[in-house]
Amino acid sequence: MCRWVGYYGAAIRPEELVYEPEHSLFRHQSRASKLYEGGLNGDGLGVGWYARHDGTHKPGIYRNAAPAWADRNLQELCHHIESELFIAHIRATTGTSVQQTNCHPFRYGRWIFVHNGFLDEYERVRRELLLAVSPSLFDNIQGSTDSELLFHLALSFGLEQEPLPALERMAGYVEATGHKHGIAEPLQMTLGLSDGERLYAVRYASGTKVNSLFVSEDVDAIRQLYPQVERSYHFAPGARAVVSEPLGSLEGTWREVPVSTALVVGSGKDEVLSFKPRVPARV
Repeated sequence: MCRWVGYYGAAIRPEELVYEPEHSLFRHQSRASKLYEGGLNGDGLGVGWYARHDGTHKPGIYRNAAPAWADRNLQELCHHIESELFIAHIRATTGTSVQQTNCHPFRYGRWIFVHNGFLDEYERVRRELLLAVSPSLFDNIQGSTDSELLFHLALSFGLEQEPLPALERMAGYVEATGHKHGIAEPLQMTLGLSDGERLYAVRYASGTKVNSLFVSEDVDAIRQLYPQVERSYHFAPGARAVVSEPLGSLEGTWREVPVSTALVVGSGKDEVLSFKPRVPARV
């Protein structure tokens, strides 16, 4: 199962979250994830970032099918870039090929998208789901993963106009298609995505087993709890990280995102919303 980290706040070097923490994404979770029973996430990696989070700039992406611990260029990149909004991902394949085009993030226009999870019995439903992708978007699909297909279904169902309702329609359509094929629990997902202005995150599954997702507590609250921890002073007020699993062990610094919940992290107060899949009226 994959792992990912999303960040919104004043500009930092991505390495401050993906390399330096006690349980960092690229240095530690790639080799020994604590909340994924397989432990190893070595089937590719990627980072997507914005020069500034105002929605006017196309995001940059870097992807590689190599494991994170073997990519020196990745570490150089994360040391020299500064970004106010980025998403990083490490992959553990659920069956599709280990290749660059299957690595996250996926990009369309100003949007980037990562996924942790799977579509159960994906090969049985793949063709039908592909046929629901808008013809204008089809050429943007470069790989073979269920994750990239979920992204393009969400785009087809209106992601650019109304992000969360489009994601609910995507999830509803996937579940309805799976159920039609006799698949009891079609969908398992945490999602991270952005349009350059906000960071969106979703935690949902069709069944009772749901992948983990956490959000950092307010920076000021962390400083009050642990005034001796110098790292907390690197981050400006309002900074947030959304992660598959905590980056450190300090009690009270991470809050679990409830199941069937969507987060919207931006310049104001975080939005915490119920996430309810719904079948789209038309496909």
